[in-house]
Parts: sequence; structure tokens; C-alpha cells
Amino acid sequence: MRAVFQWSLRSRTLELGKRTLIMGVVNVTPDSFSDGGLYFDCDKAVEHALRLLDEGADIIDIGGESTRPGVSVAAPAAQPGEAATKTASDSGAAKAAVSAEEELQRVLPVITALKKRRPDAVISIDTYKASVARAAVDAGAEIVNDVSAFRWDPQMKKTVAELKCGAVLMHTRGRPEEWRSFTEPPVSDIVLLVKRELREWAEAAVLAGVRRERIALDPGFGFGKSFEQNYPLLARFDELQSLGLPLLAGTSRKSFLGRTLAREGKDAAPQDRLYGTLATHTALILKGAHILRTHDVKAAVEAARVTDAILQAR
Repeated sequence: MRAVFQWSLRSRTLELGKRTLIMGVVNVTPDSFSDGGLYFDCDKAVEHALRLLDEGADIIDIGGESTRPGVSVAAPAAQPGEAATKTASDSGAAKAAVSAEEELQRVLPVITALKKRRPDAVISIDTYKASVARAAVDAGAEIVNDVSAFRWDPQMKKTVAELKCGAVLMHTRGRPEEWRSFTEPPVSDIVLLVKRELREWAEAAVLAGVRRERIALDPGFGFGKSFEQNYPLLARFDELQSLGLPLLAGTSRKSFLGRTLAREGKDAAPQDRLYGTLATHTALILKGAHILRTHDVKAAVEAARVTDAILQAR
């Protein structure tokens, strides 16, 4: 049975574990792998977020930068006494990355407008940049969802501690610009690696002042994992419960599902991965997931409701 947690956010506490919470995705980007460009306009993004809330989303996760394979991620500005962080491709990659200023221009109007329309909406900002996190939380976000688990921007741990908001630490191997020619050393047991590193990164966040009751963990399906590594993470997801923190999972429309659902040698397109996604959602809930991050909220809500009933019948 899932452990029950009280997840402490900026201005409220969410109960996790008695039912599965659904986090709806709003990508304010031109190039996200599944819906890039569809909600790049502020008004369209807000209307989409409102629709997801009406469909039953408990949290809206707003992001202004794609972290799909092949894109560059920005190096944060160097702090006094620190050397600037380089991306894998050095300055050439950094120039192609989305700046903090551009990211803020994308997400802040959406957060502001959504909070005006739905003051009670729980908003998460999907960013690895401390300056974006701070501005988004000041605008009304209550969760910082960092795909790098506070590792790509050295200021993020301190910033989140000061903001006193919720935090999602996601496991990522390498950076998106490296994944197509990945050179990380081979892993004999991906589940043990994810457990060990998530524990280390969560402990580092706590040492930096982030309260433990504000932290949730995400194993990062698809983020620097090979096709063969995602299914052990699914099959043994329950082992992550030993970390003693709430668990979030995002498998929605991921490429490893497209490969499994391939026909005639061609991977299924993102929009054709819904049923595969729902199969993973069911397995994840049964193995202890507290929150599911998804593009398809209505379907996820209904699948979660039935799977939660199975859990309760135990």
C-alpha cells in the first residue's frame, strides 16, 4: 500500500497517497516533443490549462523550455567566485539554449493569467533555472519541478529553500544535447543507480535548507535512459518507496512507448501512445506512485480512479 504524505507547498499542504493526483502538462514552447507550438500563445496556453483543470487535473505544470533529446540547456550565469558552467558542446550549445529572460517571457503571463482566472489552482513551474523559479513562485507557482534535481544551476537549492515551496527532484543522466550520442558509463542496475542518486540529491537539498516535507522524487523516465532501462524502472518502481518521499512519475507519450508500439518498423507517433501511457499509469499507481504527470488528463483521471479503487480493495 502507498505511504501517505502531507506535501508542504508554498501556501497549502496536499495529501498524497489516499488517491492519485494528476499533474497536467502545459508546454509554452515551440518545440516540445509532443505538443510543441500548440500552446505557445499565452491565451491558448491559459485556455488549455483551464481545460485540464476542468478535466480533473490537481496540478498544472507550466514549462517554457523543452528538454527533449538534442536540445541544449543553458549554463547559469556564474556567481562571484565561481566559474561559469559549460554545456556539453561549450559555447555553441549555450547560444542555442533558451535564456532565463526568454523563458520568463513565455511562462509568467500564463501563470499570472491562470491565477487570475483560477485563484485556487495549484501551479508547478517546470524549470532548472533558479531565477525563473523565483519569479514564477512570486507570480503564484507553488512547486518547482526541476528535471536536473537542482544540479544544473548551483543557486537552485538555496533559492527553493528561501521560497519555501514544494519541489520535485527528477533523475536525469547527462544533458539533453548528449542523449543521442550518450557516453555515460554502462549501468548494471538502473534502479539501484536511480535510488542511490535520488537519495544523494535529496539529502543535498535538505542540507541546503529545503525541508524534507517539501520534496517529491521523480525517476525521470526517458531522461538519459535507454529503451532497455525504462521498463526495469517501471517493473521495479515499488523499490523507490524505500526512499521515504512522495513519488511522481511522467511516462506520458514517451518515446520508449512509441518504440514498443511500433508498427512495420516505425515508432508510434506521440499522439498514438495514449493507451500505452495508460498501461504504465496503472502499473505505476499499483507500485506506489503518488502523482502522475500527463498530457492526457481526462483519461489519466479515469484510469487513476479505477486503479485507486483496486488499491483500496486490498
